[in-house]
Amino acid sequence: MNELLDQTGPETTSREAHAGYRLDASAGHLLRQAHQRYQSMFQECAAGLGLTGPQFATLVRLSETGRATQNHLGRLAAMDSATVQGVVRRLIDRGLVRTAADPMDRRTRVLTITEEGQVLLRTAQDAGIRANEALMAPLSPEERASLIILLKRISR
Repeated sequence: MNELLDQTGPETTSREAHAGYRLDASAGHLLRQAHQRYQSMFQECAAGLGLTGPQFATLVRLSETGRATQNHLGRLAAMDSATVQGVVRRLIDRGLVRTAADPMDRRTRVLTITEEGQVLLRTAQDAGIRANEALMAPLSPEERASLIILLKRISR
């Protein structure tokens, strides 16, 4: 009996315990791969615009809301405070976003998109549409709709 235990020690148990996990069937892994593929397609379609994915998302959300505080904008664009701080700083430096005191509370800074930012955003949105179409090309219209519904459900 001890000989059998020696042959099926911790290594065998560890392998058996993890035998049910397959990376290629992992939703997280596949989502990361799909995200990387989309980002690559977006960068190709948006070549020359000099926008990263987070910068694009920030401009989209700011355009939609009209104005927002940095913290609120970060929540809208699904970014942590450190990330949105750097993204916003770079957009301000490029003249795509402006910051001003909130007329209702001078201690609060609000962000708005500039006209230059709006012009760039329209071009970037066209690139986003092309990248999204390329990513979703293998799917039927019904599959596309289902995928978006499912992604929204697990993203919340």
